[in-house]
Amino acid sequence: METLIIVIAGILFSVGTYMLLSKNLLRIIFGTGLYTHASHLMLMAVAGLKQGAAPLLSENASAYVDPVPQALILTSIVINFALTALILVLGYRTYMETGFEDMRQLKGMDHE
Repeated sequence: METLIIVIAGILFSVGTYMLLSKNLLRIIFGTGLYTHASHLMLMAVAGLKQGAAPLLSENASAYVDPVPQALILTSIVINFALTALILVLGYRTYMETGFEDMRQLKGMDHE
């Protein structure tokens, strides 16, 4: 199962890289979102899909699930939300100021 998740994360990284290299601002924003989803999948795959009881709830369980990867993924989700909100606001502000979202047109502004 971990192999399938790693392959899916690799596909998400590939599509995210393609979108980041695009000239459209909205595709760049979606590319960063795909990168973060791929990193969540990679964290889950590296930790391994283990079966067991929730940690520290009962003492009579034979195996416990490691809570560290879950905490890392949860922290990464919160950081991803803040980063996506920031990038969306910056993209919206850029569009409102310049009137276009093509990165080639943003390169040659007179006020730089």
